Amino acid sequence: MPAKGTAPFATFLIVGPTCFFLGILFALFPYDYHVLWTTPTTYKHAQDPTVDPRDQYFALQENHLKFLHASPPLISRILHIVIGTGLLGFTMKLYKPSEANMLFDGASLVLYMCGITVYIANIVKGLRTVTAGAYGGETPESGAQVMQAMWENKETDYIGREDSLRVLAASNTILALVLVGILILQAGQWYAQRKETEEIEEMDKIRDEKKAAKAAGNGGNKKKQ
Repeated sequence: MPAKGTAPFATFLIVGPTCFFLGILFALFPYDYHVLWTTPTTYKHAQDPTVDPRDQYFALQENHLKFLHASPPLISRILHIVIGTGLLGFTMKLYKPSEANMLFDGASLVLYMCGITVYIANIVKGLRTVTAGAYGGETPESGAQVMQAMWENKETDYIGREDSLRVLAASNTILALVLVGILILQAGQWYAQRKETEEIEEMDKIRDEKKAAKAAGNGGNKKKQ
């Protein structure tokens, strides 16, 4: 039974998109793992110290990001619809909010907006940079028209290929932590309101028992009289 005040449908509209985005990030994790978290070692690389063991993983990540950015418009539209669904859930829960809503849902909304900011500022911009090959502020061999408006007179805003790919991998990690934080806050709200409901029910039960005992005592006194 849902705790009173949890707005199950609105909570579903928040938790559903959050888990959806975590699933996308989990699918990207195999590409980010060797780029960001560990250095793979093989016998070939041990023989040739001039070879960076991460080179093949940078290439895999770069190709995958280019493929993602070249996805049909339907993919990005679905993604934006899911983002809007989460915002709708927060709007429903924060309409005439209680104290618990302001605390848990307000903090969740702040994290959600931080996630959207990371998506727009880092991930979308990074995908365009990777697709155009505009690393280090250099003019790319292809896709110049795509990036022209972004890097014109802003060459210092760009870093090298490997660092750009690491930034994208780190952005995915940050976004995953933000989304996990939203789930923790929503679970915390459910638990807090459930405990509050149980305590209120317990107090009501004790009050009813006292009233019943008092009524029984008054009835016995009347019979004696």
